[in-house]
Amino acid sequence: MKHLLKLYNISVDELSEKISKGLKNPITDVDLFSPNIKISHLKRIDKFFEKGLYYYLDPKAPETSKEASVFFRKQEFNSELNIGARKIVNEFEEFKISLSAISKLSDLRITRQFKLYKVTDNPKVVAQEIRKYLYPNFTTDLKEFLKALISKFAEYNILVFEFVETWNKKDKANIDGFFLNPNVIVLKRQQTSFRREIFTLIHELGHLLLNEEEIETLDYQYLGRSDISAIERWCNEFAYSFLIGDYYKSIESIEVANSSNDYHFEIIEEVSRRTNLSQIALFTRLLYERKISKADYGKIKTDFYEKFQAKIEADKKKRELEKESGIQQRGSSPQPIKSPLLVSTIQTAFYEGILNEYEVCKRLKIKPDKLDKYIT
Repeated sequence: MKHLLKLYNISVDELSEKISKGLKNPITDVDLFSPNIKISHLKRIDKFFEKGLYYYLDPKAPETSKEASVFFRKQEFNSELNIGARKIVNEFEEFKISLSAISKLSDLRITRQFKLYKVTDNPKVVAQEIRKYLYPNFTTDLKEFLKALISKFAEYNILVFEFVETWNKKDKANIDGFFLNPNVIVLKRQQTSFRREIFTLIHELGHLLLNEEEIETLDYQYLGRSDISAIERWCNEFAYSFLIGDYYKSIESIEVANSSNDYHFEIIEEVSRRTNLSQIALFTRLLYERKISKADYGKIKTDFYEKFQAKIEADKKKRELEKESGIQQRGSSPQPIKSPLLVSTIQTAFYEGILNEYEVCKRLKIKPDKLDKYIT
C-alpha cells in the first residue's frame, strides 16, 4: 500500500476520500493499515489502483529501485501528473520490463542504434542527420504517416506504443506522451489531431536522443516561448526541423505576417499539407521568429480553436440525429498502432516456446480469433 501511494504520489487522506465514496462510514487510515484489512476495503482499494487482488497477496516486497520505475528515477516532470497519467506510465514501465525479460530469454538483443546527443549539439543539424534514417515515404494520410514513422523507428530498435482512452474512462491521463529509457516512446492517441500526435512522437524522439526521460503535455504555444528548459527547447526545435525538412527556408524567408498579406495563409496551408505540421504550429513558429504580433497570433489561434470546437459539435449533433433516426452507429474504439518491433519480439518468444498463445494475445491485446494474423 505504501509503495503504491509513493508510486502514484497521493496521500493516505486522498486515497481514503476516493475509496470512501458512497459509504456512510468513511474508510480511515487505521482501516487501511490494520493487520487484518477487510476484503470489502481491499476491493475498493484495488478498484482505484487496478493492480488485481493477487498484487496485495504477493509475499515479495514491491521493487523500489530506480530500474523499477521512472518515478523512482526522477522526481519532477514538465507537467503536473494526475493519477490517470501515473497509472499509464506505470503500466508501460511494467510492460517494458517484462518485454525486456522476454527478449533476453529469446536471445534477442535490442540495442541503441543512435549515439547520445547533448543540448549543446545543434538540433537542426541533428534533425537533418536523423531524418536520413527515420523519415518515411511522405503521405498526406496522417494516420498512415504516423504508422510509417512507427515502423521506421522499429527498424532502429525504438519501440513506440499508443494508448487509447475511451470517452467514458474515469481517470483520463493529462499527458500527450513520454519517453522511458532506453528505447520506449508512448503516445496518447489523438484521434481528432494526428498532427499533434506526430509532433509529440518526434519531440519524444528528441528526448530519446538526449537520453532524458520526460512525461509531459505538449502545447504548440511552447514552440514560441523562451522560458522553458534547454532540453524542452532542444526537443521542440528538433521536432520542428525533422518534420519541416526541405520547407525550412519557406518559413524562414516569410516576411512579417499581418492583415495586409492575409497572414500568409496560402503559404502556411501549403507547407502544412506537405510536412504534416499543423498550421497553428507554423504560426507559432512565426511568433517565435517575431514575424507575427502576439495580438494577431492570438486572433488566429482563437479562430482555429473555435473552428475545431465547431467541427466537434457538428459531428456530435450528426451522431445524435442519426441515433434518433434509428440509423445504426458504426465504428468502435480506435485500436492502438502496433509497432513491428513489438510484434516481432512476441512472435520470436512464441516460436522459442517462451510464450503460449494466451500470453501472445494478452501482450498484443488481440482476441484469440485474430491470432492467426500474427502467428503462422
